[in-house]
Amino acid sequence: MRRVLVALRNLIVIFISLLLLSRSATEPGDKIELIRAHTRMIEFDYVQWTLDALFLKNMQESVNVPHYLNTDQQRSLVLEYLDVVRFINQTNAEINQLYANPDIGNPAQATARQREQLRILRNIESNLKPIAESILQQQISTVIADMGLSAGGQPIPPVMYHVTDLPNALIISPREVIRQDADISLLPELTTEEIVELEQKVEAEQDVSALVVPVGGVGIYPTMVMSTTNLPWLLETVAHEWIHNYLTLRPLGMQYMTSVALRTMNETTANIAGKEIGLAALERFYPELVPPKTYEEEAEELPEAEELPEEENPNIFNFNREMNLTRVTVDALLAEGKIEEAETYMEERRRFFWDYGYRIRRLNQAYFAFYGAYADAPGGGAAGEDPVGPAVQRLREQSSSLAEFLRRIAWISSFEGLLEEIEEGY
Repeated sequence: MRRVLVALRNLIVIFISLLLLSRSATEPGDKIELIRAHTRMIEFDYVQWTLDALFLKNMQESVNVPHYLNTDQQRSLVLEYLDVVRFINQTNAEINQLYANPDIGNPAQATARQREQLRILRNIESNLKPIAESILQQQISTVIADMGLSAGGQPIPPVMYHVTDLPNALIISPREVIRQDADISLLPELTTEEIVELEQKVEAEQDVSALVVPVGGVGIYPTMVMSTTNLPWLLETVAHEWIHNYLTLRPLGMQYMTSVALRTMNETTANIAGKEIGLAALERFYPELVPPKTYEEEAEELPEAEELPEEENPNIFNFNREMNLTRVTVDALLAEGKIEEAETYMEERRRFFWDYGYRIRRLNQAYFAFYGAYADAPGGGAAGEDPVGPAVQRLREQSSSLAEFLRRIAWISSFEGLLEEIEEGY
């Protein structure tokens, strides 16, 4: 019976992988093809990555180490893995610092101990990582099932992710309006110098806004997640990318690329659901790591009659509020045809954010085209006055559970349909 279930699971995995790979292709267009003349040799190979990842996942499934560990042992192994990753990061930082020190004449000799330590740590990581991934997949699957999002106790598709170096994303937007026209995945090892050169070439030749951005996860199958020591973020990101896989089997996800509104609906839904699932997994399996509540969360639990401090106090820097103001101002300038003024303003605001510790390399139309789709940030953030994100949030507030929310929104195929669903729910 187990062999039949494994075979069925593998067929599902292959089907979803092919479906998501077909969706990852860049949209056709003359301008995009001209841009890809600069990127073809440095584009990420999803097909080869997926084949390699599927092979690794099948190996993990055949061994099924978590089955032989109790809950405490599983917890300990995941936390040990994260500690190893933390030590690897610290050791790499030490090596880089020694190589950068002008007073050290022979950095290779000076870093011999650290490099040997790094070799040992890498070996430990390679042994722990597949087991830790299997455990976290199982824990998230348990939470998803408890939320009523499974079929016979099994999430469809199965939760499956792999920690890897993630591709960069080249985002293209017109200069005269904020709109994502292309998202081209590039090799992760590109240097900052190569990235800047690519952006400048594309902008000069095509008169567009271009920006290469890092990503934390990619919703192909298995999903791609970057290495981290932050367990709350890891659980949330794995859940976020699984939501994309879940939606891809339904109308909302199938039409991800057909409009800006549908992309925003997809990303905002994945953000909302990913946070809820990730927090539920953290509370269940790693309660000591649950972060303290934010001011906004505590305020929501207080009686309405109680006086609260003014949330919009202008004397307190609020990144989301300031970024929202920036986006709204840029949209207004672009609507008036003042492209150069908008670009000058964005650079001024980038420097403003930099002074407050937000190291934004470039702030342009492509920046907002990418980050504006994640429209669940308090205060609007990079989404500006886009009504799509708030509408998705209203539908979640209107739904009695996350499962109900996802079942409702997954079958919506337009922003107008979302508004109708909200109206019918009242």
